[in-house]
Amino acid sequence: MLAKFVWRALTEIDPRLLWKFAVNCGLGAVHSVAMFKARLRRGRYFPPFLFISVTSSCQLRCQGCWVDVDRPRRMISPARLDALIGAAERLGNRFFGILGGEPLLYEGLPDILAAHPRSYFQLFTNGHLLTDEYCRRLRRLGNVTPLVSIEGSETVSDLRRGRHNVLAQTLEGLENCRRHRLITGVATSVCRNNIDDLVSEQWLRRLIDLGVHYVWYYLYRPVGPRPEPRLALSMEQALAVRRFIVEMRCRMPIGIIDAYWDDKGESLCPMATGVSHHISPGGDVEPCPVIQFAVENIAEARPLYELVSRSRFLADLRAAAARATRGCVLLERPDVLLEVVRRHRARDTTQRGTALAELEAMKPMSSQYTPGALIPEKSRLYRFAKKHWFFGFGAYA
Repeated sequence: MLAKFVWRALTEIDPRLLWKFAVNCGLGAVHSVAMFKARLRRGRYFPPFLFISVTSSCQLRCQGCWVDVDRPRRMISPARLDALIGAAERLGNRFFGILGGEPLLYEGLPDILAAHPRSYFQLFTNGHLLTDEYCRRLRRLGNVTPLVSIEGSETVSDLRRGRHNVLAQTLEGLENCRRHRLITGVATSVCRNNIDDLVSEQWLRRLIDLGVHYVWYYLYRPVGPRPEPRLALSMEQALAVRRFIVEMRCRMPIGIIDAYWDDKGESLCPMATGVSHHISPGGDVEPCPVIQFAVENIAEARPLYELVSRSRFLADLRAAAARATRGCVLLERPDVLLEVVRRHRARDTTQRGTALAELEAMKPMSSQYTPGALIPEKSRLYRFAKKHWFFGFGAYA
């Protein structure tokens, strides 16, 4: 199966883009994690991967969205975004997730990414703005992969996204990516009304036919002003997603990414392990995109390293989350998160100003943590990668 996947990559992707991916994302990420582990041994901390939400604007109105897309737009200024990426690069970072809202609404984004040719960027997008011209620009850049969100069938997509004809427009964006030979991914927030359709071998085969090279399955988090707890997965369903991912990695010529389990099948939280944190459109340094509380902001007259590494709030939350659960602390132990937020008097970083009340009202629910039911990686390549570059880093010791 690996040979088939390699053949797909060699015949479907622009060779220059493959080279940039191998050097910037492959070797670059390995170097970033190596520096991260070296810092940890010295008692210092800075995550190897940063996720940056560049704007709060979006054309869609998705169920359970935590971004205040109906409010006046917030965005990181181009100068501050460029400086933020540059500061992280000087600390060894080479991989950045670019989110929104819808990041393609951020005017001038390709120009900023072009200024950092040694790094690699993953654009989390609904795909509607992946026009022929935009994809042509991404191909010229070479250091960008679009990760296109698909939430279900035509009917489910319209329901989840709050608009009509959503899937058709997304598929048009995928076709433009295929035409320009980009490295293209599809992301799915797995919930109760799309698990049967999208967590299936038939769906993966369709994505391969559409020219998609990797998929990223993550579990739905019912957060924000209009959460939908009824859509959250049960523990049994989360375990079924894990089993599907492990099996399909060995059978299908498409990359399958997850960020919730290590090589042995133990669940983990990327925030608790320290491999990533999030910068909001307002510049707030947040634990992760769905936990919208912060003490520090990149507008402060302090180096980025100090803002993150010396944040007592972030350090306390990482430790408290790891003690409480190997799953998502927001879902499983909102009481623990609430205690840390109150102890550090962390700001509500939303525009709606109701994040604290939303957290107080949350009831515990299951996430990726399925104690006593481990499903180890079967793919030797993926098992090796997870063991050395994406695992607990001692967080759960």
